[in-house]
Amino acid sequence: MKITDMLKKEFVIEDLKSKNKQDVLAELSGVFLTSGLKLDANFLVKILQEREKQGSTGIGDGIAIPHGKLDGLTDMIVSFGRSHDGIAFDAMDNRPVHIFFLLMAPENSAGPYLKTLAKLSKMLKDASFRKTLMAAKTRDQLYDVIAFKDEEC
Repeated sequence: MKITDMLKKEFVIEDLKSKNKQDVLAELSGVFLTSGLKLDANFLVKILQEREKQGSTGIGDGIAIPHGKLDGLTDMIVSFGRSHDGIAFDAMDNRPVHIFFLLMAPENSAGPYLKTLAKLSKMLKDASFRKTLMAAKTRDQLYDVIAFKDEEC
């Protein structure tokens, strides 16, 4: 299972504009609409907010992996966003989040969904990967860094 099969280059945001949790969920969800996917961005954000009520997907070390399942979605999709300033996201370590991977999956995809979350977590445990993501200058560089790590894991 490749992250790059779910993450298109246009789903990568090199400099998030958002300043809070609600806005970052909307910004990360909004990129899916730019590629022509027929999704309701407000509904996506609602699903993600419901998931956040169960416990923050901010896992610490400046990382968050917001995720949810959407009825009617045929394939898993992933977006990526980076914030140099950091965004308050109720992370487990109470520190700002700089690196975001958002995962949306079809309602009936429990196995692949959990495997994808596990792979993202594994990739992000690598401090040098996180450092390289923060140092990348362009969307293309960010995507290439993710693709290289994706091949490694």
